[in-house]
Amino acid sequence: MHKLQIEGLTKTFGGLTAVNNVAMHVDDNEIVGLIGPNGAGKTTLFNMITGLYTPTSGQLLYQEKDITGLKPDKITDIGIARTFQNIRLFPMMTALENVMIGLHTRTHSTMFDSILRTKRHRTEEKNNIQRAMEILEMVGLESKQDEYSKNLPYGEQRKLEIARAMASNPGILLLDEPAAGMNENETAELTGFIKGLKGLGMTVLVIEHDMRLVMSICERIYVLDYGSKIAEGVPKEIQSNPQVIEAYLGKGA
Repeated sequence: MHKLQIEGLTKTFGGLTAVNNVAMHVDDNEIVGLIGPNGAGKTTLFNMITGLYTPTSGQLLYQEKDITGLKPDKITDIGIARTFQNIRLFPMMTALENVMIGLHTRTHSTMFDSILRTKRHRTEEKNNIQRAMEILEMVGLESKQDEYSKNLPYGEQRKLEIARAMASNPGILLLDEPAAGMNENETAELTGFIKGLKGLGMTVLVIEHDMRLVMSICERIYVLDYGSKIAEGVPKEIQSNPQVIEAYLGKGA
């Protein structure tokens, strides 16, 4: 059984076909890459998986259940979480508070509980703080728990966004260009961190332009060009694929 299965997914905007009849899958506890030149349709595909866009045609299956066209909150509820190309943290909240926001999708206290500070609310809040600290420790940010997110270095902000996505306890984590804007040292650290997610039992689908990172962490890779899938395979196969080389470097390559 595939964790995530995409069948004939297409998205058009007026006369433009951004994603064209794409089929792919991600298995449990696997790190899969999605690459391609700028404008290839990678983020559009992510936006359909996470409910921001409704597919024009095709089907999305998560653990064999049809999730095509579900809203983002429902997608999160069933176990799919993501990060974005542009960091979307709450700048005036601390690192701890940002992670706790991610935990709210798994809380059960009502507004009534919150206002009256019921025992259920107090217990859940205590548990959430403890869990948020555990997640911050996983990403190496436990010492920054009280820092406003806007004051963290860029690389740490990226890790905090991943931590917030992890807080919803997802079955699959979608990372949209996690190394964007990072320097060489930060990218190397991120590479080790993403590899470590597999050891935690997580399933990851990642969009990334840094080929060194992609080739070192991904077990399989899909390649899009002009919205269509042009290749799939293990890193060695992708590196030597003529269509992939042409898509990135042109026919002269």
